[in-house]
Amino acid sequence: MTSQAADGPETVNASRRSKLTPEREREFFDAVLEQIRECGYDSVTMEGVAASTRCSKSTLYRQWKTKPQFVAAALRASRRVRFAGIDTGSLAEDLRQAARAAGDWSGKDARLMQALGHAVTADQELAQALREALVHPEIAALREILDRGVARGEVSAANLALEYIPAMMFGVLRVRPVLSGQYADADYLVRFVEATVLPALGLT
Repeated sequence: MTSQAADGPETVNASRRSKLTPEREREFFDAVLEQIRECGYDSVTMEGVAASTRCSKSTLYRQWKTKPQFVAAALRASRRVRFAGIDTGSLAEDLRQAARAAGDWSGKDARLMQALGHAVTADQELAQALREALVHPEIAALREILDRGVARGEVSAANLALEYIPAMMFGVLRVRPVLSGQYADADYLVRFVEATVLPALGLT
């Protein structure tokens, strides 16, 4: 005999979730993030994502109870650390490589952050997911690059600019579309690093 507890809501929900393959889940996540980039967060609905991925909206609601939960899950699943693995043996060149890597994805990620702008101020879970997916991993990888430069003696640990390099790198990604209507591509970011970041660290 199956107990009532064994067939409770948590067991049923787990069974339902297990029916969704990782590939199908990835399709849902890609669809919702792309629709946010194209249409803005407020315009995206669970129904619209369901239609674009040819599933029933009840499928999405079974997995994620609300749109913010769905988007937060998609953000966390999309986490990629673009600065990870950069280690040329030179701090200046590492920062140039980081600039090139940032330029390769700045359009997609900047559009996503802009589209989520108001929503993340109103939903803490969404804000935390955005930081976990697009901000914290990159800052950690960038700090590793800087720490290696300090360990090699290329820059003094007392250099006050070290604290602000992540803000400089992320700030230019966010502000250039506002100032000029253009995303910060790789060439622009390398020039930015050479003109501002390297001099601040005492590097040429």
